[in-house]
Amino acid sequence: MKALAQIRRVLGIDTRQDKYSYGYDPEFGHISASRVADTWVKTTCGYCSVGCGMLVGVANGKAVSVRGNPDHPVNSGKLCPKGLSEHHILTAPGRARTPLLRKEGALVPVSWDEALHVMLDKITAVQQKYGTDALGVISTGQLVTEEFYTLGKLVQLGFRTRNYDGNTTLCMASAVSGYKLSFGSDGPPGAYADLEHADVILLIGANIADNHPILCQRLERNKNRTLIVVDPRVTKTAMMADLHLPIKPRSDIALLNGIAHILIREGLVDKDYIAKHTTGYEEFATYVAEYTPERVAITTGLSEDTLVRTAMLYGRAKAAFIGWTMGVNHSTQGAVTVAAINNLALITGNIGRIGASPFSITGQCNAMGTRESGFASSLPGYRKFEKEEDREELARIWNISADRIPTARGLAYPDIIEAAVAGKIKALWIIATNPVVSFPNYSILEQALRSLDFLVVQDGFHPTPTSEFADLVLPAAIWGEKEGTFTNSERRVSKVNRIVAPPGDARPDFDIFIDLAERLGVRDELYPGWMTPEDAFQEWQRVSRGRLCDYSGFSWQEIEERGGVQWGGPRLYQDGVFEYPDGKGRLYPVPCEPFIEQPNREYPFILNTGRTVEHWHTRTKTAQVALLHNMAPNAWLEMNPADAAQLRLKPHDRVTVFSRRTSVKNVELRITGIVAPGQVFMPFHFAESNSNLVTLGAYDPISREPNFKQCAVRVERSTPN
Repeated sequence: MKALAQIRRVLGIDTRQDKYSYGYDPEFGHISASRVADTWVKTTCGYCSVGCGMLVGVANGKAVSVRGNPDHPVNSGKLCPKGLSEHHILTAPGRARTPLLRKEGALVPVSWDEALHVMLDKITAVQQKYGTDALGVISTGQLVTEEFYTLGKLVQLGFRTRNYDGNTTLCMASAVSGYKLSFGSDGPPGAYADLEHADVILLIGANIADNHPILCQRLERNKNRTLIVVDPRVTKTAMMADLHLPIKPRSDIALLNGIAHILIREGLVDKDYIAKHTTGYEEFATYVAEYTPERVAITTGLSEDTLVRTAMLYGRAKAAFIGWTMGVNHSTQGAVTVAAINNLALITGNIGRIGASPFSITGQCNAMGTRESGFASSLPGYRKFEKEEDREELARIWNISADRIPTARGLAYPDIIEAAVAGKIKALWIIATNPVVSFPNYSILEQALRSLDFLVVQDGFHPTPTSEFADLVLPAAIWGEKEGTFTNSERRVSKVNRIVAPPGDARPDFDIFIDLAERLGVRDELYPGWMTPEDAFQEWQRVSRGRLCDYSGFSWQEIEERGGVQWGGPRLYQDGVFEYPDGKGRLYPVPCEPFIEQPNREYPFILNTGRTVEHWHTRTKTAQVALLHNMAPNAWLEMNPADAAQLRLKPHDRVTVFSRRTSVKNVELRITGIVAPGQVFMPFHFAESNSNLVTLGAYDPISREPNFKQCAVRVERSTPN
């Protein structure tokens, strides 16, 4: 039959009418017959933090189509390639369908009852022998907020371990810490609408054209803006800029201090705002006096004229917006770099006004949800572990003794891994993340995973590079198979709805957590009367009431009807009152330190890593979507033509990237002026060519976020095996 079909296609007789015929959808008119839906379900995209509203078409119990929701305020009907193909992940190959337990070296199917029984037995044995903190839990930024809240209580109050963190530490912890330093609390102050109203937009290490393309639509609506892009690489976003600043890697602090110097020198600071709403100005001004244009030009590689022009544009703006993503956060100085960005906003009063904000563009779809409610880097509702009043307030709401609540956070993600290497963490529970690909310095991670007594991996997909190490795999429902809320970068809480049933025996994470709580004997205490995620939402409303991230004023139904609701309103700090006891923002002198691993003769290149628009994180999902995989099936290395000529390399050569740790072999070479001489770039999505084999294990001392960028490498033509 296949041979006959092939002959018909070769002869041009077969037009594949069955596949490409048109049908009529009552909602959208004539479309492909395969995409005609019985019903359209409103939901929110489950990839990045932009939080696009979408409509998913369902026919015969299967998702058959996706469209942007034209009524959603975030995206007005637009979607990026990942969003437009998102429904395909629900029927993608590689879904985890049944619990798997390792027996005699192999993972074999077991019942949920056996899986959870063994999990609790193993964890209990570890904790009885080594203490409660011998259990580590690493979560994600991709559960719904109701699941994060449920999980945090289970880990900290049920299992009684403090060693709980999420993979959001790998991308957004520096933004969190920087906001806390400057304003006394986490929480992005601005909104996407600011991109449409600012007259100067400064993007630092933020390639939104690849990473958050829908935000480019918002930016393009603003016909009166001047766009300045700070990035060592000529990214797609840099190509959109009115002014591109190709600074030397990791010189952004010098640039920010240099701008502050010029603003003060030229009298372009808001002295009234500084006096009323900030502290530390005199010390800050004295410090940045040393960052003259001459000095900063040497450090950054920019001309003095460019520095002055940039500062004058920002200082004279009626409303100036600064946005950043991983180019700032992925650094051993990430948290203080964010503070340096906030310094500029504070000394010019560019905060709390339309178009004016220091704005971190978040990574994952619900990184904000876990930051607010997750019980990891802070107590739910942006409360502090060390603050007795905060612990007692939560204890009253939860009807437990305040002594049950930890007085300090436990180990952060990288420290959990290092504790496993040291034998202090003996059991590890990994939820919806793939650290074998995403964690820096792979050899350390591998040693950690092999040192454990017991590893549980809970994921919607199997096998993944991480689940291959597991002693127990728990199959979880993913986006489109469960209900709850996501919070996006502008603090907009949007509804996520179930579209189809999970495959096989896979279960929503909420149900798994509640089942574990039942077996642990804490369900009635921690989750009294809870049956659904909406019960978690209602308790979270009580916990967040009166806090900066207050959810108490809107129900699930209102969120659905209004296309999402921003907690805190459109902008925070409109009154100039910050979350410190005195209500004032803090100005910090921030030193510009050289990055840790400088290039030398043996390793002459600086490796930068980042994203591409076609893929998401470690491709657990997008590699299973043919449309996305075919657009970018393999990793590559970008190199400047001058460097390639010196090494006698040609386009599409296969090369090996060496660092002081190990190497990534057989990567396709792209020769391009996008990267500067002495620098190379590689996307981090690909397990098959894993950039994190060579990245270094260095971390921000405040946020604990890894320095994924600026490691020293050399590049050689690959030799045939």
